[in-house]
Amino acid sequence: MTANLNSSVIDKQRPLGTGFGAADTADDVLAGIDLTGKNVIITGGHNGIGRETTRALAAAGATVTVAARDPESAATKLSGIDRVEIRRLDLIDPDSVDAFVAGYLDSGRRLDVLINNAGLMGGPLVRDGRGYEAQFATNHLGHFQLTLGLLPALRAAGTARVVNLTSGGHRMSDIRWDDPHFANGYDEMGLLGYGQSKTANVLFAVELDRRWAADGIRGYAVHPGIIITTSLGPARAAGESAAGWLDTELLRAQGLIDDAGQPINDPDHEKKSVQQGASTSVFAATSPLLADVGGVYLKDNDISPLDIDPQPIDFASEQTPSATVVPHAIDPESARRLWDLSLQLIGR
Repeated sequence: MTANLNSSVIDKQRPLGTGFGAADTADDVLAGIDLTGKNVIITGGHNGIGRETTRALAAAGATVTVAARDPESAATKLSGIDRVEIRRLDLIDPDSVDAFVAGYLDSGRRLDVLINNAGLMGGPLVRDGRGYEAQFATNHLGHFQLTLGLLPALRAAGTARVVNLTSGGHRMSDIRWDDPHFANGYDEMGLLGYGQSKTANVLFAVELDRRWAADGIRGYAVHPGIIITTSLGPARAAGESAAGWLDTELLRAQGLIDDAGQPINDPDHEKKSVQQGASTSVFAATSPLLADVGGVYLKDNDISPLDIDPQPIDFASEQTPSATVVPHAIDPESARRLWDLSLQLIGR
């Protein structure tokens, strides 16, 4: 389906001129912001940019609940950070999502910020117990179910924000409306599955904002940049953008790692440190500059411009692929359609 964007959608997806840029860190964005008394939930907030997001928000005074598949491992990684609690959540397991939601709602606390940060990236085809493709099931459907379940706590906050971590990878695929779970074939690296799930993250923010803004709940989709860790192990936890199935020579050819295999820092070309990568999540979660706008895709601590005529991504190129948002990811009609499909797929 071809995106047909009206002028109001196009006008909203324009940079604000925030004064922040690609090189700014989470602490830079939070300077002068007091989050004392605020409650935050972040999925996968114990690895990579997720951990840095947790650290920065807690340092600014927030109480942060980290949702993790392995709470013991998460506790080790979060040791020394104050105002953090950990609860078990496996996004690919609907029962685990419901249990997490019930536990949080039973606490009676409002929820000021939900950061849907965790995710899978690429690799061979994996299906969940329902037969759904794992990246779509985890990156989108698990977070969709979680967010809907937490709606009473978000409403109780009066003003709340939902931040979905997406990626420039959304440019690789629109929603595969006729075959979202790849019954008819799957690419070897899983990049179409990843791209579809990242498009879903953006569309979810667009429709959430349309539906819930009147309740004071705003939605944002965030591209954090390309964050390569020194370990090129499989990216199976939130915030890890490097993956073992990605060829080292390809990463080197794209200028993402040097000859020694170390990450290259060049934030103006998407290549960021963990501290820089977490900044746009924190910006979306807290910045007063976004008080009157939602349902937008953010990068480099501002609203991204819109790429009206996107070109195909060439992973063999020496240039880092563009992460500017493309029309299919912010199409309101697609956003409504995905919401309805998602409700059907989670049985709601």
